[in-house]
Amino acid sequence: MKFICRLPFAEDYILATHENIGKNRVEFSSFNGNKKLELKNNSLTYLKEENLENLFFNEVNLPEIDATENFPTHEIYIEEVKKAIEIIRENNLPKLVISRPIKKEISNLNLLDSFKNICSNYKNTLCYLLISEDEIWMGATPEILGKFNKKTQEFFTMSLAGTLPINEEWSDKEIEEQKPVSQYILEKLKDFSDDVKVSETYTHNSGNIKHLRNDFSAKINSEKLEELITKLHPTPAVCGIPKDFCKEKILEIENYNREFYAGYIKIETEEEIYYFVNLRCAKIFKNNIIAFAGGGITTMSNPEKEWQETELKSQAILNHLKF
Repeated sequence: MKFICRLPFAEDYILATHENIGKNRVEFSSFNGNKKLELKNNSLTYLKEENLENLFFNEVNLPEIDATENFPTHEIYIEEVKKAIEIIRENNLPKLVISRPIKKEISNLNLLDSFKNICSNYKNTLCYLLISEDEIWMGATPEILGKFNKKTQEFFTMSLAGTLPINEEWSDKEIEEQKPVSQYILEKLKDFSDDVKVSETYTHNSGNIKHLRNDFSAKINSEKLEELITKLHPTPAVCGIPKDFCKEKILEIENYNREFYAGYIKIETEEEIYYFVNLRCAKIFKNNIIAFAGGGITTMSNPEKEWQETELKSQAILNHLKF
């Protein structure tokens, strides 16, 4: 099992291989928390871009896709969004996040060039490639669930919600969608720290789309870190509020397994521990790739616009593949 990534704005790449000894250097947790992949290693390897050519990319055997996988059509997804809006109204929910898998047929995919292309186009994201014994994932996620400095005990996180194409103006829908995410994170952090700092809301650009964002920082006890992450995940940005009720409704409406999409990736270096929400990601097969994308649904949602939002988000991976 192998994992390579480039942290946001970093110059070097990080390589982790599973050696079954040492710390859990990299960990993938699924959306539901019922599946984990762990890469144990005594140390991480740091590489320059020119060193990538000598790695394992050309030795990978791509798995076959499961023929029984469910891929909702445009009409079905529109009905799913309408059902979500109905549930939101009936239960007075702030938001509910509905997603879908998007399949594209491919052939002769160049993993290395695709990964490098994603890295060059998304400087402010975690770009990664995971190759395990039976599955391959690639992603460029903009959302930090948590970043913890081991020396200073400083914890950082963000609320990232509301999505539009770069050239469109923010509307009440996106503003109201982002607010409960920020409020949820603030409430959770206050249970772990008496001194939580919050930034003003600002625009975060990610490729061809933008989001609304707030940043949070607080000093916390390192022994409470994993408990805090458990409380934060899944945030309203990928689930909804209240969490348990919305997770139940997501399973009911979506009718597919999110797997590692909207779960999180933990990366531990010598100085810091990172947790990234696994968004803008895709699962790669021999002749197909499945991208995952979703959106926060509110009473102001337009089902057709929600479909277009998932199309835009899926392009983060699908439009940057190399063959």
